[in-house]
Amino acid sequence: MRSELFQHAQETQQPGMHLQNRKMLRVGLNGEFYARQGSMVAYQGQIDFAYQGAGSVGRFMKKAFTGEGLPLMKVSGQGDVFLAHEAWDVHLIDLEDESLTINGANVLAFEPTLNWDIQKVQGFGGMVAGGLFNTVFTGRGRVAVACHGTPVLLNVDQPTFVDTQAAVAWSTSLQATIRSTVKAGAIIGRGSGEAFQLALQGQGFVLVQGSEGAPAPTGG
Repeated sequence: MRSELFQHAQETQQPGMHLQNRKMLRVGLNGEFYARQGSMVAYQGQIDFAYQGAGSVGRFMKKAFTGEGLPLMKVSGQGDVFLAHEAWDVHLIDLEDESLTINGANVLAFEPTLNWDIQKVQGFGGMVAGGLFNTVFTGRGRVAVACHGTPVLLNVDQPTFVDTQAAVAWSTSLQATIRSTVKAGAIIGRGSGEAFQLALQGQGFVLVQGSEGAPAPTGG
């Protein structure tokens, strides 16, 4: 049997967390890591999947209060695990004793050597849908993020504004707040539809995906 598919789709053999292709993450596992619940598409070997709670009382309270945070599972064992999320593009970020803020909706998987916490972006409280609470990773390790659409990396050296659902990740060195552009016309249906943005100031970067996220599924 012959096909170019059999050449291009062969799995990689590298240990640890690597890209199988643009849409799929492969983890050559001998230990454990954390991943978004429901992201596993295939695995080989002796692998165990277990629900992972918030991990601390503080994080649990934030998740319970906001409904935000990471729906995590702990993946452990020995073998190969393949992860994906709605055929979004997957990118790897290596932290080297650094910190990075990532939108929880974009986190696909991360190594257990990293610490994480849910932090609030100051702004208009319950008026903001999405992006009010995000996840901060600190330490040394690898994070896999999933982006809906091709992302762009913006250098922030002047005030920068990003749709709260399009912001994938940004430097923790930046001051992040929520900016409102709500006007009377927006309230009665004649506005631009871009009522809230993530406002970033300082020196750093922000990764912006080429979409505000996949549309919510509709009933059939």
